[in-house]
Amino acid sequence: MGRELRHGSDSSGRAKRGAPNEFGEKNQDVARQFAWEIAAINVHLQEIRYFWAKTLGISGPQWLILMALADLDQGEGVPVKVVSKMLHVDPSFVTTQSKMLEKKGFMRRKTSGEDARIVQMSLTDKTYKHIAGLASEQAALNEFIFAEFSERELGEFTAKLAALRNRLEKASLKVAMGI
Repeated sequence: MGRELRHGSDSSGRAKRGAPNEFGEKNQDVARQFAWEIAAINVHLQEIRYFWAKTLGISGPQWLILMALADLDQGEGVPVKVVSKMLHVDPSFVTTQSKMLEKKGFMRRKTSGEDARIVQMSLTDKTYKHIAGLASEQAALNEFIFAEFSERELGEFTAKLAALRNRLEKASLKVAMGI
């Protein structure tokens, strides 16, 4: 994943260095390196998720569902559709996994009183206690991970990543439409 930028000749048909183009060759290399760094970051985040999930005896994706609920629930529960959108997965996946989490006592599933088609999910006290027990470890880990950023810098960086995510969503649609 941590590939070095390639220098020298490239037979892939890309424009030669110094040739005029809208997004310079050097920028193409930096963009490609950026993509590799993001892929590597995702792998490490996944490893950390699996570690935390293991403490509960659940899978990494199930851990993500619990964390999404912890972030989103304002006391009324969270619809399956909202969690699936946040995690970029099909609602049927969240439904299946949430039923398993409910059987293990980590969450509650309740049909909405306003619309019987909507299932509201919420965490159990058991899960909130477990998450609270991990809070100091997670805070220490976050402090280590983001040590190079001030609070302002981290906020700005996160905002830029969110803007990039939005552009990538649009780019995905363009690619899917053949544009």
